[in-house]
Amino acid sequence: MDLAVVRDDMVDSLEHEAKNVVRSDAVAEAMRTVPRHLFVEDERGAYADTAHEVAGTRVLAPSTVARLVESLAPDPDDAVLIVGAGVGYTAAVLAELVGERNVHAVDIDRGIVLEARRNLARAGYEGVLVDCRDGARGLPEYAPFDRVLVEAAAVRPPRSLLDQLAADGRLIMPVGAQGQTLTVLDDEGEAVERLGSVAFAPLLVDGEQASAIERNRTEREEREHARRAAERRPGWQYDWIDWDG
Repeated sequence: MDLAVVRDDMVDSLEHEAKNVVRSDAVAEAMRTVPRHLFVEDERGAYADTAHEVAGTRVLAPSTVARLVESLAPDPDDAVLIVGAGVGYTAAVLAELVGERNVHAVDIDRGIVLEARRNLARAGYEGVLVDCRDGARGLPEYAPFDRVLVEAAAVRPPRSLLDQLAADGRLIMPVGAQGQTLTVLDDEGEAVERLGSVAFAPLLVDGEQASAIERNRTEREEREHARRAAERRPGWQYDWIDWDG
């Protein structure tokens, strides 16, 4: 199987009017170049328009990645921050558009960070910076960013991410709790465009990640913990949460 040919077929389908999610020559060329099969475990299915589960995280379907990247609309040499590094595929596509050393990605889960680093290095994008951080806090030492892409949902954009956005910058993220809308925001946090319904995993706060260390509890503590867990909502669902606290 010639994977380059299959990859071209994938992009052709995303350009076709039936999907129409790849609209620019730059994004088409980037997605034709990045070897997606190096980011997922199923080589044969790597170029089907489906999501995958890898290393405990969801790898977005190619059509979703195309939709996000086209909405982000980066210019060459733009500084880009990705919140929710995943396995690194979106970062690789953006590296083709703006240069790998202009792409910065963070994820709250250390295991996922290591997976993304390995995948990016194997695919030839060692210059992409991937760090283990609380995504809501961003990456202030590398700010400002011309573009910020949040691949996780929250009821409103974290203030720290808006503060790290350059003047006239662009932040894309799913906004909402039960119903999410892919939203384009300016550096003041104002929604300038709404791009339709989406369904993303929540933006985790520290302690909610699967890899968080937790001490052993007694049986009584386990029951109390289960009761409280059933009653509470995760941090991303609260509109009053202080992302900068």
